[in-house]
Amino acid sequence: MQINPVLVESTVVLAVVLCVHMAVWNQHSWCSIALVIQAFYVQHKWDRLLRSGGAVFQFRPSANSGIVPASMVMPLLGLALREKCSASGNVYFERFSMVITITGMMLALFLSLIALGITRPVPTNTCVIAGMAGSAILYTTKQTLTVSEVIEVLEVLLIFVYLSLIVLYLLPRCFTPGEALLIVGGISFIVNQLIKRSLNLAEVKGDPVNYFLPVVVVGSLLLGVFFALLFCFMESENWVSSLFFHMMTAVLVLGILLPWLSLFIGRYPIMWLLDFITLNDRRLCLLGYWVFLTSVATCVVLHQNYQRQSGSKKHQASTVVRKYFHLIVVATYVPGLIYDRQLLHVASVGCLAVFLFLEYVRYFRIRPLGQLLRQLLTLFLDERDSGPLILTHIYLLLGMSLPIWLFPGPCAPKGILPGAGGLVPYAGVLAVGVGDTVASVFGSTMGEIRWPGTKKTMEGTATSVFAQIIAVAVFLIFDGSINLNSTYSWIVGSITLVAMLEAYTSQIDNLLLPLYLFILLLL
Repeated sequence: MQINPVLVESTVVLAVVLCVHMAVWNQHSWCSIALVIQAFYVQHKWDRLLRSGGAVFQFRPSANSGIVPASMVMPLLGLALREKCSASGNVYFERFSMVITITGMMLALFLSLIALGITRPVPTNTCVIAGMAGSAILYTTKQTLTVSEVIEVLEVLLIFVYLSLIVLYLLPRCFTPGEALLIVGGISFIVNQLIKRSLNLAEVKGDPVNYFLPVVVVGSLLLGVFFALLFCFMESENWVSSLFFHMMTAVLVLGILLPWLSLFIGRYPIMWLLDFITLNDRRLCLLGYWVFLTSVATCVVLHQNYQRQSGSKKHQASTVVRKYFHLIVVATYVPGLIYDRQLLHVASVGCLAVFLFLEYVRYFRIRPLGQLLRQLLTLFLDERDSGPLILTHIYLLLGMSLPIWLFPGPCAPKGILPGAGGLVPYAGVLAVGVGDTVASVFGSTMGEIRWPGTKKTMEGTATSVFAQIIAVAVFLIFDGSINLNSTYSWIVGSITLVAMLEAYTSQIDNLLLPLYLFILLLL
């Protein structure tokens, strides 16, 4: 029996929406149901546009538009965060979570309007459904947000429009519409928050660790857009251009980003970082351990490239070899989650900055490492790296780190959430590091029974769920801060739902799965 994978994917997302709705049950959760219904209709229009070549930009081939799962991430995330902040009595972050929810809904509606605007003939039924959902969301926005919060939502929408035009034009075939919504929408929100806090330094408060990520994201964005536009008019592979690239990067970091960051943390960032790292011996031991694992990962890359040179030119890394890096990342993150989450937070942001910089060097062929990185990383390309950028390793880092970066510390008493919430920081490790790795390895080597309409196997999904349950038991043994109480059935159900999403989605699972598991565990 042939089953449409998009239908199953949308059904799983609807199940997650209903779980959030039952836990929250307010105006915004009703709007999320309306949003997922209109996103389902709009996704068919986007898929038809992609198949016919009628989309304005070039999107990633061999994948559907992904509108349904991507549209619901920010709204559901805001709803789950609001529930926790409301329970802890943190009014400021409760309002902030409402802004996240409405912003996600507005971005999804904007993407829907684009699809409906360029579809011919005009899809009347879909327009009516989108109009009803949009009216409900706008009415709820008017009833629940203040004028300043509405302006904040509109600011994010404006940044998203311009940033989408730049990113999709400069980077064809790198994203599906859903992935573009999720990534560019998230960057737009971060940019707006950083600008807002920069203009109100008197109100800046909280942990200095939380300001590293926004500054790194904005700095990487400025660097990438500037040189992408510049190298449209000049050659990037000669030594003069390479020296200019390195010089401008140093100017950006030393002259703009570090002084900018010092405004938030109240000290020069390098001195603060040295004091932070050398606070105790445990942190130095963790850093030494992570340096060792980085060396191991580098050796794996060099060894695989040596095998390719000595063998066939068409040799590509197998699925099992790619999952070595998942295991290395699990070995990196688990000790950090158990012993020092703040250090892991800062280290993962620094790793993101390094990854983005090296990708710029590879993409622009900046000497002396640009061509070498191209040769080394070509071996690990898969069908998702169809554009000019290689993003798989960055998605892996984001998937493991996002639950740590998004953890609602101000809404968690003593930094710990009760029940299933204790596993929230482990969502990336469970969904990507354990679940996706086990599903891929067992599915590709031992799987025989395939899920209808997809290449994924039932054996892979079953072993994925089983492995994640075992991982939860291991975390309970080694992390004394986790107290699941009587939430075992909810945890198993959440893991199973996300495993089904992994089996049927054609989007970047390293990015999508941890976010959905994070949302479910947060309830």
